[in-house]
Amino acid sequence: MGNSQNTFEQLLKENKHKIYRICRIYASTPIEPQDLFQEVVFQILKSLPNFKGNSSVDTWVYRIVLNVCLRSKMNLDKSNQKTARFDAIHFTPVAETADVFEEEKFTYLKECIATLNESDTSIIVLYLDELSYKEIAEITGLSENHIAVKMKRIRNKLFECITPKIN
Repeated sequence: MGNSQNTFEQLLKENKHKIYRICRIYASTPIEPQDLFQEVVFQILKSLPNFKGNSSVDTWVYRIVLNVCLRSKMNLDKSNQKTARFDAIHFTPVAETADVFEEEKFTYLKECIATLNESDTSIIVLYLDELSYKEIAEITGLSENHIAVKMKRIRNKLFECITPKIN
């Protein structure tokens, strides 16, 4: 078991930043990115003994992150909470003006990604994490060609959504 604990710690060390980035995109009130992150870490720990190596560790981790995030989103949608969204309100010290702008852009991007369907959301999240079409295809089970076609449509949708917000 000591060996699998070392493996888990190494896996977490190498993947924590990308896991958290994806959790931030999927998080929406009342689900915080930290909650999603903890659930992903728990699922990785729970699933590690069953990892057979049929795919790369990266592909396996991405699948777990997406599954946890999508499941939490579906559960939230099922509970059909129509509460006001306060995602866009960030209290940031004035000294951090560059970060405020970055945070604002991130908020706009997140709002626009939220308008996409589940499949498109998964694809854009992986793309934003700088994965190749080949890697995205492997994780999602779609063909590379299909990913390319979908990415063109997704980019157009996001561009149409973000442009009025920025201007």
